[in-house]
Amino acid sequence: MTAPPPVLPDDHLASGIARLAPRYRGRFSPQTIQRLVIDSYERLAESARVRTHLVVPAEHLATDRLDALAHIEGAPGSGLPGVLFVCSHNAGRSQMAAALLAHRAGGHVVVSSAGTFPAAEVEPVVAQVLIEAGVNLADAFPKPLTSEVVRAADIVITMGCGDACPVLPGRRYLDWPVTDPEGAPIAVVRGIRDEIDAHITGLLASLSSI
Repeated sequence: MTAPPPVLPDDHLASGIARLAPRYRGRFSPQTIQRLVIDSYERLAESARVRTHLVVPAEHLATDRLDALAHIEGAPGSGLPGVLFVCSHNAGRSQMAAALLAHRAGGHVVVSSAGTFPAAEVEPVVAQVLIEAGVNLADAFPKPLTSEVVRAADIVITMGCGDACPVLPGRRYLDWPVTDPEGAPIAVVRGIRDEIDAHITGLLASLSSI
């Protein structure tokens, strides 16, 4: 007997699934896309204060996961090096690191970030200090760590998540012991931003060998 299809939270989520289908036609089945969109929604709902506006983030998270799967499977154009930043809440350090690397790499690196226990939102002061550096974090949101993004990364950089970060063979792991900006005054957060940016400089130099 065929199992009934999963119940969608609303028609908007079904619309998101329909929007993604043409992008991945011929690579992933509609069922795979639906499964990842629904799973992404449910994962985000676990830490959300309000679920009303989760549809768009769920679609974006599902896109990241589908792109990661395509990278794992060797899709055309997926040969760029991938860097994943992981911290506990994906609300501060890993968000800053991902935004700064994406800004400076100019499209030559696939950058992602995630949290082992994602927060409900990005720290406002983190977004502020990035704007001061010319980096826009307006569309960023804390994302849960999924197996797809870990498997797709060439380098996994941990930033305070400790033993909660998964370790997979064949990946290069780095740990950046950067202070958590949560609750810190803006002057301190600016210093954290600059410390991360210094790490980024060294990382960019090493990526040329990948």
